[in-house]
Amino acid sequence: MQRLESNPKKDGFRMPGEFEEHSSSYIIWPERPDNWRLGGKPAQKVFLEVIKTIAKYEPVKVIVSKNQYSHLSGMNLKNVQIYEMSNDDSWVRDCGATFVVNGSEMRAVDWKFNAWGGLVDGLYFPWDSDDKIASKMAEIEKVDRYRLDDFVLEGGSIHCDGEGTVIVTEECLLSEGRNPHLTKEEIEKTLCDYLGAEKVLWVPRGIYLDETNGHVDNIVNFVRPGEVVLAWTDDTTDPQYEISKKAYDYLSSETDAKGRNIIVHKLLLPKPILITKEESEGVDAVDGTLPRNEGDRLAASYVNYYTINGAVLLPVFGDENDQNAINTLANLYPDRKIEPIYAREILLGGGNIHCITQQVPKVK
Repeated sequence: MQRLESNPKKDGFRMPGEFEEHSSSYIIWPERPDNWRLGGKPAQKVFLEVIKTIAKYEPVKVIVSKNQYSHLSGMNLKNVQIYEMSNDDSWVRDCGATFVVNGSEMRAVDWKFNAWGGLVDGLYFPWDSDDKIASKMAEIEKVDRYRLDDFVLEGGSIHCDGEGTVIVTEECLLSEGRNPHLTKEEIEKTLCDYLGAEKVLWVPRGIYLDETNGHVDNIVNFVRPGEVVLAWTDDTTDPQYEISKKAYDYLSSETDAKGRNIIVHKLLLPKPILITKEESEGVDAVDGTLPRNEGDRLAASYVNYYTINGAVLLPVFGDENDQNAINTLANLYPDRKIEPIYAREILLGGGNIHCITQQVPKVK
């Protein structure tokens, strides 16, 4: 498949909203022992639940290393295709391709990936296998791709409404480890060019202590054009309160690319979740990788859900606010089934259900 020299906007392509119809979803199988405790076995159980749940609604494509290929293929999963592929870790949202469409055709955007900050504050080294995932996904989908060799971006740091509006956080996109050679205006132009968008909304910060420098997909998500959910706490003593309040005030005062006022729905966060001694001891300590220490607060959020054909996969945590999150999303997505998945093991790895999935849009 060809590497294209133009950009999606110039060619009439756009990134659809996640709530638009998918042809399939991608996942990378976890096994990295310095990130996933006990060699990834507890996380694999949850990933398997995510895979099986998505597969009830749309095809799933699972990327797996040669070490785990036989293990996964031996499960004989329905509506699941398995691809053996080198990888560094299992965050396909961030290292994988972003797909853009023009109605009848799809193409891939292959951003530069540097493990959330490269040598400045990246989370692991090396990351070269992950940086090749997007081009391999383009090959699997048999589509041409746009490659940006000098622009670092992760899929979890953008949300699109499919109608010209992108939401990002300043904390992430303006961080020193991403694109320090570019101004905010240059970053905005690149986003619009490669997502086929007209307007970028800059929320100040993401979830408190989010190790990705505050990815937007943990704090805000589009329900539909003109309407978002925002991670929220009523606890004014929590550092998250000020972050969410600033995001709420900003979004409530903004309009989208079509000139609509943005409706903001508050989605209460779970109570702070801390790493236990047992969980910390299960992770291999390796130089150059972010440690998992007992007592560390995790960046837990219900907003890190994944919208698929006919359903919403919602991370839950055994928290008193789980049911509130289920009810809130059931009201916001009356045509989709809410599928709660106990996701503490994914959270321990540094993200959640949205971070481990990537949609492939359906073209007519």
